[in-house]
Amino acid sequence: MSEADQQSHPEIREAVRRLCAGFPGDYWQRLDRERIYPTEFVRTLTEAGFLSVLIPEQYGGSGLGLGAATAVLEEIHRSGCNGGACHAQMYTMGTLLKHGSEAQKQAYLPAIARGELRLQAFGVTEPTAGTDTTRIRTFARKVGDKYVVNGQKIWISRAEHSDLMVLLCRTTPRDECAKPSDGMSVLLVDMREAVGKGLTIRPLRTMLNHATTELFFDDLEVPAANLIGEEGRGFRYILSGMNAERILIASECIGDGRFFVDRATAYARDRSVFGRPIGENQGIQFPIARAYVQIAAAAEMVAKAARLFDAGADCGTEANMAKMLASEASWYAADMCLQTHGGFGFAEEYDIERKFRETRLYQVAPISTNLILSHVATHALGLPKSF
Repeated sequence: MSEADQQSHPEIREAVRRLCAGFPGDYWQRLDRERIYPTEFVRTLTEAGFLSVLIPEQYGGSGLGLGAATAVLEEIHRSGCNGGACHAQMYTMGTLLKHGSEAQKQAYLPAIARGELRLQAFGVTEPTAGTDTTRIRTFARKVGDKYVVNGQKIWISRAEHSDLMVLLCRTTPRDECAKPSDGMSVLLVDMREAVGKGLTIRPLRTMLNHATTELFFDDLEVPAANLIGEEGRGFRYILSGMNAERILIASECIGDGRFFVDRATAYARDRSVFGRPIGENQGIQFPIARAYVQIAAAAEMVAKAARLFDAGADCGTEANMAKMLASEASWYAADMCLQTHGGFGFAEEYDIERKFRETRLYQVAPISTNLILSHVATHALGLPKSF
């Protein structure tokens, strides 16, 4: 690894690389073909403590910051693995950590840190709301000591493989609120008790092995004790979690980008055409070099956003910019890598096409590039909101 690639938390990075070496490309290819959840990989990460880096030591975690979490996910992706099966356990943690009661933290966080519980499902997106979260329709009606939930969610990954879900729903109709973002609440749903008792999970097959699902709520009863924070303030609670999500996803993109640069560089050195390595041709060199530059620059933005987040500073704009720059850099690197490999880039054995498909997702999720540009235009530049 070059000096320019040496980032923070070198010990964590080295440990993650050693762990990922046990899960080579053919492991991921098989799971991708058969749409299998990487249970063994997630268990190994959990036992090594990498999924509990953000949990305070008093609850059994490492008590590290988001910077450490970005190092974990970046190295997972640079190693050719994929953190999509478990990364939500890091960023959904923030909602419980920052806004949950002490009783809720004591009840769940130690078990999550030990690997006895999985908190990997984040129920926000709905078919009719899309990126306008204020228009969600899933409604939780307070009845005595419980909430009764009705509605629908879509594009919810890992719901079949999670014990707990952070669920955003309305508790006051939108037209009765002073602001559109008011009247939403966060419930911690125990999936083990909910499935078949008001919650139906329908898998959605996509071009990625992300265990994506659609959820249907039909009079699902959730204990009122599972309300996180105050009723009606849920939208505010998940915003910080969304910032963490965008920064962590950006770190995965950095890892993907470095994977593609590493693979393209090695192939360009070894592949000979017309009696010489193709890497001698500037038509091959320059795209690889450009991808390297773009990834390096985006990594600096990711590091800045993580520092702001860990300092408790406002980082919404930086988190969004980090996600946009990193996702675009990784997508450029993916296209470059496939082009460098030529026809072999489409061959499954080279494991480029799988990563190519996986990194394409981040142009769309968890937030689209256009929505990021809209955020920057209105929040950083003071331009009027468009409707």
